[in-house]
Amino acid sequence: MRDVLRNPAYAKLFSAQIVALLGTGLLTVALGLLAFDLAGGDAGLVLGIALTIKMLAYVGAGPLLIAATNRVPRKALLIGADVIRAAIALLLPLVTDVWQIYVLIFLLQCASATFTPAFQAVIPEILPDERQYTRAMSLSRLAYDLESLLSPAIAAALLLVMSYSNLFLGTVAGFLLSATLVVATTFPHIEPDTGSSFAERLTRGVRVFARNAELRALLALNLAVAAPTAMVIVNTVVVVQERLQRLQPDVAILLAAYGAGSMLIALALPRLIERIPERTVMLAGAATVAVGLGGVAAVLLAGPAWWLLLVLWAVLGAGNAAILTTAPRLVRRNASTPERPAVFAAQFALSHACFILTYPLAGVVGAALGLGWTALVLAVIAAVATVAASALWSRKVRQPIG
Repeated sequence: MRDVLRNPAYAKLFSAQIVALLGTGLLTVALGLLAFDLAGGDAGLVLGIALTIKMLAYVGAGPLLIAATNRVPRKALLIGADVIRAAIALLLPLVTDVWQIYVLIFLLQCASATFTPAFQAVIPEILPDERQYTRAMSLSRLAYDLESLLSPAIAAALLLVMSYSNLFLGTVAGFLLSATLVVATTFPHIEPDTGSSFAERLTRGVRVFARNAELRALLALNLAVAAPTAMVIVNTVVVVQERLQRLQPDVAILLAAYGAGSMLIALALPRLIERIPERTVMLAGAATVAVGLGGVAAVLLAGPAWWLLLVLWAVLGAGNAAILTTAPRLVRRNASTPERPAVFAAQFALSHACFILTYPLAGVVGAALGLGWTALVLAVIAAVATVAASALWSRKVRQPIG
């Protein structure tokens, strides 16, 4: 994968992604501690509402903002989004009431919902070669997985020598450094779309998805990804500390197993995709998470074994990575240069809409019926999504008339 980093423009943008992710990771830790300071025992409720606000910003505001900023040069758009995120992070340590957290998180996530699809849409222009683009997507997946492992460790080390409010300054630095790297990047010339109305731009992404069989299948695969993600994000701590009665560090170990499975597939995918069709890779990933969740259900219902859960969490990470790392190739191939910001924004919004379903489902079913039944319900959802994706992908694309 090192060859793709020889492209100076991509190397700078990838570095910008890494520092922004690390800043976001510090923000997550600091926000939890801030919520506890303001709300005490209700901190979990505060964070749950903040997470819901984040998803609503991604689903509702993201496509609107991408459509509204369509004529803004992408370099300026990325810089502006980073500066706005840095400014909001700078305000977070100053809040004195919970409602202020909600407002600032909504604004910050609106900026992120603008930055991410625009960032994703410019990478295919910088790396037009499909093999290099695939390697870039694998690197991106690795960056996300490494951030989930490193950010908590870095935050823990910093908290030994400073108060949690200073972690927000790390977030500010991350976003500002990201903006600086974007400033230093030479962007290819991308002609803005000046001939379409706002309504056309707003609905463009969904219309491209609707007319394309591969992208319709991707909608179902998004749900297959959301099912295991909800089990991991919502219930890992409950599995470890309540069900298994293990120590807090084992939560990190189980999450690391999920990340290890994801990273393994991300590393193997560039060579794998040259030998195996994308459809096979992605459907195999979806089937893997369905079977993996079924295994989690069986283990939790029968009497959990720690080593089996470590293996199954790695299986879930591997299955998700097969879908998430390959999905941008479908968007890239099925959208023209002017369409890509809208289509990436649609994918960003629609994929996060699935989390709005699975996150609360994982929590509510877990509380009402137990963790084993939660995994089983999510396994059924992943299996149905896999079958739907297979059926949708096998159909021929109906070409638009005229």
